[in-house]
Amino acid sequence: MKIRTVGRHARESLKSIKRNGWMTFASIGAVTVTLILVGVFFAIMMNLNRVAETIEQDVEIRVHIDVAASKQDQQTLKTQISSIPEVKSIDFSPKTQELDNLVKSLGEDGKAFQLFEQDNPLNDVFIVKTKNPADTPKVAEKIQKENFVAKVKYGQGKVEKLFKFISAARNVGIVLIIGLFLTAVFLISNTIKITIIARRREIKIMRLVGATNNFIRWPFFLEGLWLGIVGSILPIVLISIAYYRAYDYIGPKLQGTFIKVLPFDPFVYQMSGILILMGAVIGVWGSVMSVRKFLKV
Repeated sequence: MKIRTVGRHARESLKSIKRNGWMTFASIGAVTVTLILVGVFFAIMMNLNRVAETIEQDVEIRVHIDVAASKQDQQTLKTQISSIPEVKSIDFSPKTQELDNLVKSLGEDGKAFQLFEQDNPLNDVFIVKTKNPADTPKVAEKIQKENFVAKVKYGQGKVEKLFKFISAARNVGIVLIIGLFLTAVFLISNTIKITIIARRREIKIMRLVGATNNFIRWPFFLEGLWLGIVGSILPIVLISIAYYRAYDYIGPKLQGTFIKVLPFDPFVYQMSGILILMGAVIGVWGSVMSVRKFLKV
């Protein structure tokens, strides 16, 4: 397509937007409201996903080594655990370190356990992490069967429930975002369709003078593109301001905890790009689907 023709289509699409004032406003409003909902829910879901990932990364298997195991036995056990395909890393924590951790975790009450420094009753421990946190129960079961393993701890029962909740939350989030997107396409398609129905005479005249389908379609294509992009601007501004204030308020309060929210930069810029893309796709798709029925021979 020639540059001059593209310029002509762009000018016609902008003129059409200006001529159809109220319908243009309705179309942009539909995009704006929908993208605000999508943007808010997207921000919430992405931060919940960040929290879920943080929790998953903290899931570990604590393998308590039998007190009768020699250094050679411990090394053999480590080799056997490392050979499990799902294992990502394995670290050794001697029983002296385990006692120190216990004393620190109990605070003032932990001082009583300092009496056991000379005769430490605790076990040496291998701390195992898996490549996929969901494989933790399966790997723990395999390790339990090895020799010189006194016991295996990984939060049995709670971990399985946690993974099920995280998986369900992610699936629900994906379904809702897709649902909102399809709802937006439906709303924009019907809003733009009303505009195009009002211009069906114009389309018929263009067909009568020999205009091709592509020649007729392009101005509507670009019109939908402009409507989608303009409709995404207000959601981006509102959500960016809201997220900045929320992050500025919540961020300091969560320092030192396992809960971490996504930083303003680059998350907001990434989300802005996604919203602009969604607005453009929604606008273009709505226009294309609406004008198609008038181009059938």
